[in-house]
Amino acid sequence: MKSVKKKLRNRELQIQAKSKQGYQQEFLEKELRELGIKAGDHVLVHSALSKIGYIYGGAQTLVNALLNVITDRGTLLMPSFPTSGRNKDYLETLYAFDLKKTPSQMGKATEIFRMLPGVKRSFHPTDPVCALGSEAEYFISSHFGEITPYTEQSPFRKLCNKNGKILMLGTTLNGAGTNLHTLEDAVDFKYSVYAEKIFEVKMIDANGNISIMETKVHNPVFSAKRNCDALKPIFEKENVLINGKIGEAESMLIDANGMFNVMLDYYKKYGVTMYTPYGEHQQLKSQV
Repeated sequence: MKSVKKKLRNRELQIQAKSKQGYQQEFLEKELRELGIKAGDHVLVHSALSKIGYIYGGAQTLVNALLNVITDRGTLLMPSFPTSGRNKDYLETLYAFDLKKTPSQMGKATEIFRMLPGVKRSFHPTDPVCALGSEAEYFISSHFGEITPYTEQSPFRKLCNKNGKILMLGTTLNGAGTNLHTLEDAVDFKYSVYAEKIFEVKMIDANGNISIMETKVHNPVFSAKRNCDALKPIFEKENVLINGKIGEAESMLIDANGMFNVMLDYYKKYGVTMYTPYGEHQQLKSQV
């Protein structure tokens, strides 16, 4: 079914291209600004390129538009995770994570961004993030060695510290709500969301040096229980998430630190998590 939808969407994009109904970089910049992105912003972008519509110049045009809007005073961040499947399965068959050579599996825009001159990548085997801009080194510098991926030393939590933003460009919280995991690594989380096994991963840095890093991955049993999209009404209610459109793509712009604080507050008060989005005892079911 997914492959059929992809073929149909590709056909629609080809029709747009032939009829000259695509989007130019200037148009994308205008819509990004209207959504709320501005010069100096630090923005983590999750993108589903085809949802936008046909873009003249493709993924590179989107990346250029984002960089132009935030300017060199801001920082553009993108996930560059090396697998789109389960991290557990990935690590069980992995020979080594190579910082420079292991490609991103998070979409074409992320791989094009990863390859740009000057882009830095966090040294993490399952959840590396790429960054370019004024605070790039800050965001990626301390990810190595963290036993779980979303600690206060991770790019995701550091985005909160810098009052950064998360752009969900044609994606959903269910599909790409990575920052939701920051709650799990910030508190004594009541659910066993990480598998017990500790993986020892061979890591190859930018200079070819080899080291071993220990890391945990999410427990697939708990991962299957996630209902991230059910948290969206809470974030809207607390004014940390706004909706908009970029081209044809339904999009969201999220205040990273605001979302983190809302998650922390609702977790402490009601037991709200991505696994229990209506509260530990379903007490918020009628309110969202």
